[in-house]
Amino acid sequence: MSLDAVTLAVLKGRLEQIADEMDATLYRSAFNPIIAEARDACHGLYQAETGATLVQGTKGLPIFVGAMSFAVQAVIKRVRAGAGLEPGDTFIFNDPYEGGTHLNDFRLVRPVFRSGKLFCWLASVGHWLDIGGNVPGNYNPRATESHQEGVRFPPVKLIRAGVIQQDILDILAANSRVPQSNWGDLNGQLNALDLGERRLLELLDDTGDAVVDAAFTALADRAAALMQAEVEALPDGHYAFEDYLDNDGVVDERLTIALDMTVQGGRMTLDFSRSSAACLGPINISYATSVAACYVALKHAFPDVPANAGVLRPIDFIIPDTSLLAVGPPRPVAGYTETILRLIGVIFGALGKAVPERATAAPFGTINALSLSGQKQDGTRWVMFSFFGGGLGGNPETDGLHHANNPISTATIPPAEIMEAAYPVMFTQWALRPDSGGTGLHRGGVGAVYEIEALSPGTTEVALLGERGRYAPFGVSGGGQGALNRFAWQDGQGWQTPPMASKIVGVKLQKGQRLRLESPGGGGWGDAKQRPREAVARDLRLGFVTADVAKRDYGYEA
Repeated sequence: MSLDAVTLAVLKGRLEQIADEMDATLYRSAFNPIIAEARDACHGLYQAETGATLVQGTKGLPIFVGAMSFAVQAVIKRVRAGAGLEPGDTFIFNDPYEGGTHLNDFRLVRPVFRSGKLFCWLASVGHWLDIGGNVPGNYNPRATESHQEGVRFPPVKLIRAGVIQQDILDILAANSRVPQSNWGDLNGQLNALDLGERRLLELLDDTGDAVVDAAFTALADRAAALMQAEVEALPDGHYAFEDYLDNDGVVDERLTIALDMTVQGGRMTLDFSRSSAACLGPINISYATSVAACYVALKHAFPDVPANAGVLRPIDFIIPDTSLLAVGPPRPVAGYTETILRLIGVIFGALGKAVPERATAAPFGTINALSLSGQKQDGTRWVMFSFFGGGLGGNPETDGLHHANNPISTATIPPAEIMEAAYPVMFTQWALRPDSGGTGLHRGGVGAVYEIEALSPGTTEVALLGERGRYAPFGVSGGGQGALNRFAWQDGQGWQTPPMASKIVGVKLQKGQRLRLESPGGGGWGDAKQRPREAVARDLRLGFVTADVAKRDYGYEA
């Protein structure tokens, strides 16, 4: 069936609205701030036979856009292996090796039937606060196997023919320090699926199954054609780029993320064969996560391409199963965010070599996954998890953004007021970090300084899984590097810093003691000496740079 452009546009908007409403439903009903405030979640519609992405919400986390297709495929595989499928079923799982990312991200997948036949799948993913493991919040920087990170659930039926399975709920509750928070998030996801199913059935009733199915096909074909055109516009050639991770949290040696990008005959090959082998610590990622990260990078580079599976048709991947980018169980993967940020960065770097006039300097490149936890007076546990902002890289047109989010995310940084209301902590400082952006004609955005005081009468346990403590965000076209990541905490002997620069576990704060996090800025673009004098004066006046840096790197004196 052929659809005219107006009909296709209307259907595209209505389908995206379904996914957006699902996102909004979860954000408004989730219990934990990482979903409710930071929006660490995503929803979408997926093809019945293949699990390919049909439509994705515009507000969900970009990294989930690519990974969720693999999650639906894992459910399809389970159904074909004998799990069976009927109306009213809903699967739940968090397996990072079967279309997942890490154990905190719980996926719910539901079939939608029409006239007794599977029409498509709906799926929801959200970051739950805690799912067991050695470290509250599950970001264990010293994990050497997934069992030390939390409890792993394969795809199982949470709901069978409309009947919720209490034994599954009991297992979920028994394996979390904060079961009430997880219970609220689960119900939010189920409500989102209920709404999405109703909205989709309304659309099918209005327009007919064949018309909507034709729209799915047309939208995927359009995305493939647009991506094909973008690849064809790149000069044929081989472009290599590499960057580094500080360490894996267990062995204090750097890890390499290397890309050899080939553009030839209208196709792009992304070859990561030169990347480091699978590591002992939790900086590994699965193949699905690697492909999803590539998808995010390409969507940033070519923003006009629609968000569906058609985007990847002109792309070939070479990701050896021996590398840290394609691991299987039980390799630990809690720190997946740090690795995908570096992977996205090397794609930006390679594309910058192919088209230098579009090169963008590196963003700050770490989420600084910080977990604080303790015990309430009634004996129950509290777990606070948060991530933090930093500077984005300068580019050919503008300076980088200050205190922004990483390119894997449209999530908002949780507000200090929300965190203080929910947990026994107080933010004693939240400010921009001077001199943290890379110098350049277009300066990198600056990072931030966060200082948090423990208010709990008992001990507050702290764990950090971050990066960029030793390898700074790179500049391009002559631009300078961003500042390194810094973390410190107080104990009876004064201020301490992590031996591995960006990762630590086992820190214990007493009431009144503080931790301090200084996030990196982005890399700079171009020669700093060419930056207009009035721009440097403004940076100095607003505190983005100090007088010493203005004089030394920009040649500016008031």
